[in-house]
Amino acid sequence: MSDAGSPSLEHPEYWWYRARSELLSATLQDYVSAPGARPRILDVGSADGPSVGWLRDRGFRVGMDVDPRGLRPGDVQASAMDLPFAASSFDVVAAFDVVEHCDPEERVLAEISRVLVPGGRLLMSVPAYEWAWTSHDDHNQHHRRYTKRRAVAALSAQGFQVLRATYAFAGTFPMFAADRLRRRATERRRGPRDSPAEGVPALPVVHPRTEQLLMGLSSLDRRILSRWDLPFGSSVVVAAKKPDTQ
Repeated sequence: MSDAGSPSLEHPEYWWYRARSELLSATLQDYVSAPGARPRILDVGSADGPSVGWLRDRGFRVGMDVDPRGLRPGDVQASAMDLPFAASSFDVVAAFDVVEHCDPEERVLAEISRVLVPGGRLLMSVPAYEWAWTSHDDHNQHHRRYTKRRAVAALSAQGFQVLRATYAFAGTFPMFAADRLRRRATERRRGPRDSPAEGVPALPVVHPRTEQLLMGLSSLDRRILSRWDLPFGSSVVVAAKKPDTQ
């Protein structure tokens, strides 16, 4: 699992983090708790603060990350591969763009299942499509990208019941796909990929007018995701439930 840290801590205003927060909230907020309940929430990878702010007032939340920079008093520095909590400690575990950093995949999902109470919920997002793999994934120390089917299969193999699975970032997908295909072609011409860079990966520079367009397209996604699933996009978002009895 990567311990380089997230660039979101230095650039929380970056358009993608702000847009992801809106899309995750629209897709997953109904799975956090029943009305009136105050769930115990483990926020894995929570140093990535811009995307999880909407979770902070939804229950008793414990943040956890390998990167200590974004942790608050009461949070825990640890790896998702070896969660330092007793079995059945949490009602909800959030893992937003975490699982792709973990290998083997089965271990991190088994750990999440272990610390969830029976009937507890996993809220997860992961990057989409292996064909979109570029040096960006190498530098971010990803082990894999997902389709919706692959994400559902991985969770089902660990006994989770998938409650909702959808793509996100459909509105910006044409620009994403064009950029990734261009990068792949360029990197093929240049030969083998470089080794992953040390330190926190750099974010692509986006012109203010382009950023405004990207945020507007993501807002359309948000309105759709509040009611329906999306058939494609650059991220996969899943809500799943641990069985009530095991």
